[in-house]
Amino acid sequence: MTALEHPARAGGPARSPVRIPFPVVDEVARHCIQEEEPETVHIEVHLPGRLDRDRLRAAFVAALRRHPRILMREAPGHWYRRRYEWELTGGPDAEVVSFPPGGRCALRDARTRALTSAPPLSLSPPVRLEVVEGAGPAEGSEATDAVGVPPGRHDGPQPGLSRGIVLFLTINHTALDGPACLRVLATAAELYGGRDNSPAAPPVRTTDAPRDPGDSPSNWSPPARVAPGTPEPSPGNGMLVTELPLPHRPKGSPYTVNDQLMVTTALTIAHWNREHGARPRPLRITMPVDDRPRDATMPIGNGTRLVEVTFSTRELAAHAVADMPSLLRGTAIRTRALKSLPRPQLGHGAALLTAPVTPVAWRAALTRGLRRAAAPWTSTTLLSNIGRIPYPLDFGEEAGRAHAVWFSAPARMPRGLTVTTASTAGRLHLALRWSRALLSHGDGAHLRDLFEHYLHSTEVTP
Repeated sequence: MTALEHPARAGGPARSPVRIPFPVVDEVARHCIQEEEPETVHIEVHLPGRLDRDRLRAAFVAALRRHPRILMREAPGHWYRRRYEWELTGGPDAEVVSFPPGGRCALRDARTRALTSAPPLSLSPPVRLEVVEGAGPAEGSEATDAVGVPPGRHDGPQPGLSRGIVLFLTINHTALDGPACLRVLATAAELYGGRDNSPAAPPVRTTDAPRDPGDSPSNWSPPARVAPGTPEPSPGNGMLVTELPLPHRPKGSPYTVNDQLMVTTALTIAHWNREHGARPRPLRITMPVDDRPRDATMPIGNGTRLVEVTFSTRELAAHAVADMPSLLRGTAIRTRALKSLPRPQLGHGAALLTAPVTPVAWRAALTRGLRRAAAPWTSTTLLSNIGRIPYPLDFGEEAGRAHAVWFSAPARMPRGLTVTTASTAGRLHLALRWSRALLSHGDGAHLRDLFEHYLHSTEVTP
């Protein structure tokens, strides 16, 4: 989009706001909104220093204007319209940066809001930034409460600007994804601190020709589900975050850290299911793939495509760890082949389902019905590995640069569990998010311990 096409930068007489149709991903997500389990993406960025409130507000709004595709709201329309449309705006419709009261539970409360309250699609932009001041150090791996912070850990509120800042970005996933909003936050950091926040060069990968993924299990049979633990009576999502060492990987290994995380996730769920008496079935793990550039030209919106990595029951049997090198190599071949295949974001079926040939309300009803019918074939879980955070997220001398960044993805049933990882300052930041209809906080803590154990088991030597 050029500056002349955007209402915020167009001169002359007032014109109607620019409208763009919902892409396929946005439309499917819009059809399936549920108030009891909001589709939010949560990002929290821990900074060691302090921020000036007015400067931060100005920098974030200026960053939104530099990425005008984020300044959008759902346009009103009749029930018989053929498409949902985004309406681009010249600026935010409401204040997007807030400073909630500090205190012992401020961090926990901010995480709770990120899981239970999605920014409305009717206001531009569908994202909010909360700044928790005096939050103390980034979270470690000690026991946590229902949304991930130890009770009583943090000091009370302090006057003025206090040490230790956590930035909470809550995103309505119908409109945007985490990497896109992180790009906007990196721009805000550069505008605030005056320091270069350009992305680091991506790691150099060998560009082998795509290989046959081999004898992987069929995607036509229903995969394993995460076995129920101790469901909680309240609806919504629970979350636990922790910091772990990055897994060691011998130099020249044919697999990546992403492959280690994929194997770790599969073994963790297989172990959990064995403990809970579930019948062995192949596991299918959804993996987002993001091919967008990380610089200022990055397209803003939902830009990842989804592939599914399947593991057989034999690969995940209790003795599989004894042949970890083989499991890692096979996973690397599988993931590399899937990443290389051209594929629409949600597959060809979704593109057909969202074709604007009938009123959007009719397609919404059909989509929800098909989603319920296809629930047994939905993948077991989702692993979203953001990888090394590409931006310094350096807010200048007083605030400093980020030393911990956590993401979490929605965990609606029938999956009921998502695993999201990112690495900053040489540490792995893991978020487990689950549906309370499936698991409790105690279950999440046990899954975290299993994940840590199996992550360590992937540190094999040649």
